[in-house]
Amino acid sequence: MPKQPIVYTKQALVEKLKEIAAADWIPNARRGNQGGVGNTLEDLLGLEENNLPLPNAGEWELKVQRLNSTALCTLFHIEPSPRAIRFVPQVLLPKYGWAHGEDGKRYAKGEMSFRQTIHGLARSDRGFMVKIDREERKVLISFDAKSVDVRHKDWLGSVQKRAGLGELNPQPYWGFDDLEHKAGTKLSNAFYVQAEVKTVRGKEHYKYSKVMMLQKFSFRGFLEAIEEAKILVDFDARTGHNHGTKFRMRQDCLPMLYERKTVVL
Repeated sequence: MPKQPIVYTKQALVEKLKEIAAADWIPNARRGNQGGVGNTLEDLLGLEENNLPLPNAGEWELKVQRLNSTALCTLFHIEPSPRAIRFVPQVLLPKYGWAHGEDGKRYAKGEMSFRQTIHGLARSDRGFMVKIDREERKVLISFDAKSVDVRHKDWLGSVQKRAGLGELNPQPYWGFDDLEHKAGTKLSNAFYVQAEVKTVRGKEHYKYSKVMMLQKFSFRGFLEAIEEAKILVDFDARTGHNHGTKFRMRQDCLPMLYERKTVVL
């Protein structure tokens, strides 16, 4: 007989999370440590995936992260406009790319790379940053040749020949409406759980010590997180493959993206 799914009320879930938080260090329930912090909590709650079965409460997710981690979590993938010209592989890579580290080794001779993780607080060492134009309702990618680090002077010389040293033209962008829709559908209401982590004889153990209820996605908070370098835009393309453009977030900043934040623990 198939196992009946567990259905929680909000209050019952809160009580279960408090019970788990009061327990001693809990060993990782999975092989290896990758993803173990979330998988272990799902096992403790009797869930098969992170969608929480809360009746009559709309869509909720369980989001679990490590405390004090410097890792970035991917919020979603979305390519910049104008999409018709496939901006990353057709413009950024050929005009602003550089030789891939495995050029002529793992990949064919001439393999190019465009890998940048950028935000709205400062320019990268290659002169790129994210800018928000609230009047035009766009999130734009900007380039400033004067901000390129001297280490990349040869690359900058090649950019001058390929594209010139002015601003990107056209500038890749995401319209507010598209971004708000994408982010809003990806960021459901959430029980946000953070865990302390320690390793004992090569196996991770977790203590689930912080819990918040996060409700109603805030696009204003999303834009502010970009400007404050809490959300970053990650390009990862090479000649043979575009791995996709991602919006990624620092681990402890998720509450910025919600209007209502309720501390449970």
